[in-house]
Amino acid sequence: MNALLAEIPSPSQSVWHLGPFPVRAYAIAILLGIVVAVVITQRRWKERGGDPETVLDIVFWAVPFGIVGGRLYHVVSSPDAYFGPGGDPWKAFAIWEGGLGIWGAVALGAVGAWIGCRRAGVRFASFADSVAPALLVAQAVGRLGNWFNQELFGAPTTLPWGLRIDDAHLPAGYDPGTLFHPTFLYEMLWNLAAAALIVWLDRRFRLGHGRVFWLYVMTYTVGRLWIELLRIDPAETVLGLRLNVWTSLIVGLGALVAFVVVGRRNPGRETTVLLAPPSTQDDEAEASEPSR
Repeated sequence: MNALLAEIPSPSQSVWHLGPFPVRAYAIAILLGIVVAVVITQRRWKERGGDPETVLDIVFWAVPFGIVGGRLYHVVSSPDAYFGPGGDPWKAFAIWEGGLGIWGAVALGAVGAWIGCRRAGVRFASFADSVAPALLVAQAVGRLGNWFNQELFGAPTTLPWGLRIDDAHLPAGYDPGTLFHPTFLYEMLWNLAAAALIVWLDRRFRLGHGRVFWLYVMTYTVGRLWIELLRIDPAETVLGLRLNVWTSLIVGLGALVAFVVVGRRNPGRETTVLLAPPSTQDDEAEASEPSR
């Protein structure tokens, strides 16, 4: 029992084959995270007065945009594996091997969600507030894919929850048996705790007009900042710091400013998730009808 508590083992396999078709743990984790996020968002959307089926219409736009954005950010922030010495540019398209940058996923995913909201006739800010804690839960589930792939772990550690990495995945210069910080686990726990905190704050103070989403960005960036400083995987650096560290600092401060400004302009929560209340839509329809 003590030996089991002395380390966290890595999964021995991350790909299973059903005949000629590979089933990858990373893809399963991403898909499971999306499903969980949709279920949570539908429940929160209904609590805000929206139709749960509308969430599926919006997700239809948000998910593809988010996947493309996540991959683009990953390639830009870690380009050596694709465009550096010995790199393979075609692997930039091999999304099934892992590698999605959360900031790109959120940025382009938001564009897709905005398109979906406009087409559905609902407020983008209301949807963003509904989906915010669900994103954290989805990100927590998605980190399991990093565990199976034995990637994105932290620096060596002697802590009893150190992560054991197979020799085939060890970074150069580290001896077999070296234990590393399980940053996938740190981020999972941080995200789940942040999601619970956001849900409580939302219910306690009835936040709206996008403030729940900005709260999500703030809580996530605080966690990502210290977790990123533990990681040792190759990444672009700016002024001695990893690009994701700078991104967390800048985006987190921007979210704080947005949270304060929106709160002063629009305290409380919207009375409807629709772009225009039904009564207003009916009045406009009647006004457009020709008189008889």
